[in-house]
Amino acid sequence: MPGPAPDDSLDATPSRLPDAWRFCVGTGRFDLALRRDYQESLALVQREIGFRHIRGHGLLSDGVGVHRPYEYRGRRHVRHAFTYVDQVIDAYLDLGIAPFLELGFMPSGLASGDQTVFWWRGNITPPRDWREWAALVRATVTHLIDRYGLEQVRTWPIEVWNEPNLKEFWLDADRDAYHRLYEVTATTIKDVDASLQVGGPAISPGSDEWMVRFAEFVAGKSLPIDFVSRHAYTSGPAQHVPFGVHQTLAPSSRLLEQFATPRRQLRGGPLADLPVHITEFNSSYRPDNPIHDTAFHAAYLAPVLAAGGDLVDSFSYWTFCDVFEEVGIPTTLFHGGFGLLTHRQIKKPTYHLYAFMARMGEQILARGEDHLVTKDGDGRVTVLAWAPVDVAGDPPADGHRVRLSVPAGSTAGSVFVLRSSVSEEKGNAYRAWCEMGRPASPLPRQLDALREAAEPVRSHRSLPIEDGHVALDITLERHEVTLLEITPVADETPPWWDERNLLGIACDEEAAR
Repeated sequence: MPGPAPDDSLDATPSRLPDAWRFCVGTGRFDLALRRDYQESLALVQREIGFRHIRGHGLLSDGVGVHRPYEYRGRRHVRHAFTYVDQVIDAYLDLGIAPFLELGFMPSGLASGDQTVFWWRGNITPPRDWREWAALVRATVTHLIDRYGLEQVRTWPIEVWNEPNLKEFWLDADRDAYHRLYEVTATTIKDVDASLQVGGPAISPGSDEWMVRFAEFVAGKSLPIDFVSRHAYTSGPAQHVPFGVHQTLAPSSRLLEQFATPRRQLRGGPLADLPVHITEFNSSYRPDNPIHDTAFHAAYLAPVLAAGGDLVDSFSYWTFCDVFEEVGIPTTLFHGGFGLLTHRQIKKPTYHLYAFMARMGEQILARGEDHLVTKDGDGRVTVLAWAPVDVAGDPPADGHRVRLSVPAGSTAGSVFVLRSSVSEEKGNAYRAWCEMGRPASPLPRQLDALREAAEPVRSHRSLPIEDGHVALDITLERHEVTLLEITPVADETPPWWDERNLLGIACDEEAAR
């Protein structure tokens, strides 16, 4: 199909590309970070993408073992133990990523009830003793400062709970009980040190009144707050099949609308100028929806990564890998997990969307509905382009075209263009796995083949510079996301070089004369 005319806006004054997309990434529950596959996956992600913070559930759940009540001489005591906390955070910091701390769920020894969520049973009830909860928060924060230093810990945002507006995550979705939890927690944290960052309410989509009421409560009681947070998803109700779900999807623009909602709701109020963190976002909220594994998903999210930083201070992809067990242990390698990576570090197409973003420059030269153009400090121009997707399920035709004229950094000569692409046919390990017959536990040789199939298809060419610009005519396959890296050529070809001499033909012709 024909694309737009070349974009003349590329000569406009460039703006800066926000790095809100890499500020934070999500993860499975806290203690999963003790596993080898998890740490190998995170090391790969940090090497090729480089997120700054990581957020997940369960810091205070029983599996981490922080809250340890015991009896001695007829009296109840509590020991606060940080054996696993230290191992996990040490591993994070060694990999160049810092925690975005979520305080939850309730330790069973402090819980007021036995209601839980997830396969691993995170307790969702308020504390039965608010002073003991405050002591737990104080001990945790104090330990982190003692071990890692105040200067470092004050850069780690601390979020109070997760999605308290849902009865699945907070008993009866009791707003008043959550407000009390926030008050006790935030004042305790600030009592340890006023420079620590605390915020909430980490609400899920669909309960907009919660943010307004939360802001009124915090402002009315003059409670400390350094940021507000919420989540964003675009999927409809789950249609269950064995070991998975299917769901309808709203257009990806709905994610950007959700990103913009907190600032719209808080405009003109006392919290209006606070940072806004989207501490979870994805298409589906289910960890067993196959859409997460597809090339469609990368093209679906590309416009969100390109524009989300204009609306919020961070938006955290949920999650970086499939080491994740909310609905149980996965039964197959590809199972619709949230992750950018499967188990065993197979890269999904959405992984490459993030890796492409990591190779973009800092200055925005242009952007549109299907492209983002940047330049880095060395003059390298990068173009991220994507084929539009149709959430109604109608297959789009191949051949979507993006036509651009980009500055070359030189008035004449040529540029070297390196193109990397993922699509239905390229860099799509899920497609290869399906063609293999969907092996639940691939053999080593099959894993090797999947890793090779997961790599983007790369091509390169030389293009001429005309009047300081390079004309690009990019044709995109179905659900393709592509990155073009454009650098001016400094030609060092020696004057005697003749390509025909590779086979000695020119030499024979010269000798015959």
